[in-house]
Amino acid sequence: MQPATGKWYDRREAVFIEFCIEDSKDVQVKFDKTKLDFSCVGGTDNMEHHNQVELFESIDPNGSKHKRTDRSVFCCLRKAETGKAWPRLTKEKTKLNWLSVDFNNWKDWEDDSDEELSSFDRFSEMMNNMGGEDDLPDVGGAEDEESADSDDEKMPDLE
Repeated sequence: MQPATGKWYDRREAVFIEFCIEDSKDVQVKFDKTKLDFSCVGGTDNMEHHNQVELFESIDPNGSKHKRTDRSVFCCLRKAETGKAWPRLTKEKTKLNWLSVDFNNWKDWEDDSDEELSSFDRFSEMMNNMGGEDDLPDVGGAEDEESADSDDEKMPDLE
């Protein structure tokens, strides 16, 4: 058994962790007020993974959710005290080899404008409405609709 590779980022109302395990099964995520317990079987070698994290601050276990995809397990940890930045995910200042910052999603939200917050609020609301891994909205590709290309359009007669 080994820890799953993970990356995290902080937002005003929640902390997000993505455990990067392809083809995961037997996923178990337990949210406690001060810790997160994650386990699954996955990857090409069907390895057992287990991560236990003592969190920097308290979370709301009932407001926290997770979502399984073919490539990862995404966790939204609802902060017990919103508006307080987390400088790190863990309570202790120790470096965890399996954990890194998700710089693609990281931003200093303390200086956000209201417009940027409203888009996060919509995302946050979507995460709150999510159930477990099978109770998710369909986020498939675009509908198959024909669109008129410029070369398909009939040009008007110019006389």
